[in-house]
Amino acid sequence: MSDPTYTPPKVWTWDKENGGAFSNINRPIAGPTHEKELPRGKHPMQLYSLGTPNGIKVTVMLEELLALGFEGAEYDAFLINIGEGEQFSSGFVDINPNSKIPALLDCSTEPPTRVFESGSILLYLAEKFDAFIPTDPARRTECLSWLFWQMGSVPFLGGGFGHFYAYAPEKFEYPINRYTMEVKRQLDVLDRQLANHRYVAGDEYTIADIAIWPWYGSLVKNKVYEAAEFLEAHTYTNILRWTDEIAQRPAVKRGRKVNRTTGRPEDQLRERHDASDFDTKTQDKLETAGE
Repeated sequence: MSDPTYTPPKVWTWDKENGGAFSNINRPIAGPTHEKELPRGKHPMQLYSLGTPNGIKVTVMLEELLALGFEGAEYDAFLINIGEGEQFSSGFVDINPNSKIPALLDCSTEPPTRVFESGSILLYLAEKFDAFIPTDPARRTECLSWLFWQMGSVPFLGGGFGHFYAYAPEKFEYPINRYTMEVKRQLDVLDRQLANHRYVAGDEYTIADIAIWPWYGSLVKNKVYEAAEFLEAHTYTNILRWTDEIAQRPAVKRGRKVNRTTGRPEDQLRERHDASDFDTKTQDKLETAGE
């Protein structure tokens, strides 16, 4: 049965009561809604984020850099609760005028450098520390092509498929079919690439993997949208092999816990201000201590 036909009006108007997940924070205008300064920690990198796939990219990258011994990558990770609209504070908007997590402030420069958009943050950090990006021009270009593939493709996955399949107040066949087709095409693109390469851009682990893994790895492991069966995720065997390998990296295990507010308490480190926080301040330990 076809979905009811919608005839757009001559001029669109904003219906604040349109329903669906996140409707309370979605709006057609930019800028801050309230005055509030962001907190500042002691480390060179100040991260304001949430443990979503986009947020995980940056915390994994920072943990990977620290694992290589780059002290300049030491960071404070402050939690931004997007459900409460904290991304619309004046302090956050000063760093990211687009009001989306993650946002990074590099305080090792004078004045501090703001960096927003997760792909831009990954590239900034890779170039700053000369790590996780190839130096050979051809391999560097391949890496960046896959980084931008992720940045360009994932709106269809999250804002398209994820919204209509998991978050919309009503289920409609046409948008779910449309975005499912595109997501399966993307999975096939990635699976074919990984059939002949250990990592996305070749034999070297790069920011391309760090960008893609939190989204597509989570998707095939049924950790976002609960759609693995619907998408027949088990058929993308090369993605599953790659996903499992990356998940075993110690820095990835740490990074995926930072700014996380869902899942098992032992996997939630809601704010991170020191490496020792992984041992002492995960949510299970705070709850045991009565904090």
